Amino acid sequence: MPGFEVLGEEERKEVLDVLSRKVLFRYEFDKERQGIYKVAEFEKAFADYCGAGWALAVSSGTAALRVALAALGIGPGDEVITQGFTFVATWEAILDIGAVPVFAEIDDTFCLDPGDVARRITPRTRAIVPVHMCGGQARIEEIIAEACRFDLPVIEDTAQSCGGRIRGKHVGTYGRMGTFSFDSVKTMTTGEGGMVLFQDEEAYIRASEYHDHGHDHDPAVGRGLEKRNFIGFNFRMMELQGALGLAQLRKLDRAILAPQRENKRRIQVALSEIPQVQLRSSPDPDGDIGSFLMFSLPTAGQARSFAQVMKEAGCPPVYWYDNTWHYYGHWEHLLGGKTPFRSGYPFRTPEGATRCTYDPDALPRTAERLSRCLTIPIQIRMDDQIPKIIAAIEKAARVL
Repeated sequence: MPGFEVLGEEERKEVLDVLSRKVLFRYEFDKERQGIYKVAEFEKAFADYCGAGWALAVSSGTAALRVALAALGIGPGDEVITQGFTFVATWEAILDIGAVPVFAEIDDTFCLDPGDVARRITPRTRAIVPVHMCGGQARIEEIIAEACRFDLPVIEDTAQSCGGRIRGKHVGTYGRMGTFSFDSVKTMTTGEGGMVLFQDEEAYIRASEYHDHGHDHDPAVGRGLEKRNFIGFNFRMMELQGALGLAQLRKLDRAILAPQRENKRRIQVALSEIPQVQLRSSPDPDGDIGSFLMFSLPTAGQARSFAQVMKEAGCPPVYWYDNTWHYYGHWEHLLGGKTPFRSGYPFRTPEGATRCTYDPDALPRTAERLSRCLTIPIQIRMDDQIPKIIAAIEKAARVL
């Protein structure tokens, strides 16, 4: 996820433009900033790029999820369905807002299994959060159809698939909202930062107010004299991040996604020649952003052996089954109900009653899939690495 690889003169110029005006806050100070609002400009550019109606820039991808949930009014007593293969931020945001994450299985896209969603729905379910993992796409149209049967909104966690499409339509624009991350290792980066896309103005307005301490942003009055429709918090993006985002967005298709996809294709050709290798499924392979090359072996033992040979050759793949940040089975703080709060919240009520518990063996299909899966991270500048990776793949194939 290599936006940092192309940081250069364009980003420098945008940042210096902000510094020359000495205004880092996204609101106010119109005279000093000479009418230049980088965050607002970034929001409009990103919405236009994705084909969304509205966009709200926030302080992180985690904040984007938190704000999206708040805009839907989700909180204590509610349940939100998501998947057991994702970065911890997905379910942290759900717990942090007071709701309970309910985990479902993944399918061969390594994203939320539409067929497993219905059996997770209860009278308390208020939303579904599929995650477009590792540069790919969930079967989002099937998930949306399932959600519509129960009149549930969908928030697409698109933190790892910025720029991805399905037959030309951007992921992150199918559901009621889509969230994105621009942290230091994402496809395009602002160091920290995130974005929420909206299909309706009402949700956008609620989110905009919530992310800025509840300010109603009434243009008829000055900052500080605005009213508040409800309480909020501070999840604002600052102008330096907006400036970086503008420069990175201009490079996204040409200088990031195009070479990334080509590098993935070159390595995938070598994998395709191995009969035992099964490549990841995709609703639209051409719309994958190319940031990860995921493939499976027939057994977990073969996957481990394959990975070991590649590691010894200096090209270790990612083995998600052992990963502690992305796989349900290794989220020890979630499974153990660990919290900094004396009451035990969010796993317990203030009175000590259990709110939610998690069984490490609750997602057997997810565990089985991940135990056989290996992943090669893809970057932009890989000309020296690709021959080594291909040689490691060819060597590993001999142990099968």
